[in-house]
Amino acid sequence: MNPGAPFASDIRLNQQITFLAELDKLKNVLRQSLVAGTDRNENSAEHSWHLALMTLTLMEHVRPSDVSQLRVLKMVLIHDIVEIDAGDTFCYDVIGNAGKAEREQAAAERIFSLLPLDQMKEFREIWDEFEAGITPEAKWAQGLDRLQAALQNLRTGGASWRKHHVTKKQVLERNKPIGDTMPEIWAALVNQFDLAEAQGCFFANLSS
Repeated sequence: MNPGAPFASDIRLNQQITFLAELDKLKNVLRQSLVAGTDRNENSAEHSWHLALMTLTLMEHVRPSDVSQLRVLKMVLIHDIVEIDAGDTFCYDVIGNAGKAEREQAAAERIFSLLPLDQMKEFREIWDEFEAGITPEAKWAQGLDRLQAALQNLRTGGASWRKHHVTKKQVLERNKPIGDTMPEIWAALVNQFDLAEAQGCFFANLSS
């Protein structure tokens, strides 16, 4: 199939296929977290897939219990699409985060505009809701986003924490919102952070 040729005579279908083809680029966006059991970095597509499965698996631990699981699924699958243009910004990178919002807004304008108008509006609305972090669904989605990265670090000996000189205090502050929607999981996670500290998974331990 010629990449530049129309997929079909239907304009709407062509827009959808063009959008889906563009999403393939997300597999090339590398995150700081390592894939457990390997020395390679996770990509953003793998991250989104993992969040979707976490959404399905951890529903029983969420408060309030009437959060829309489908809405959260949509959020976690859509939230990092903008990284195709904007790249992944490490959450503890102060300098990189300074211009993150502007980069991602520009990316959202371009990438979602590939879709038919109704889907463009729907996907953009879902992305904006996640970014705002106000609704119960957005809070849960953001909590899962933090939880997944924390779990990966715990399973790789704090690989990205140690590499980027991240302290336990920073990790606690970053992940505290998990407790707003998943208090049971947050309590268990704090215990894991204590164990990780004893094992030298944070920067403070390396310099002591």
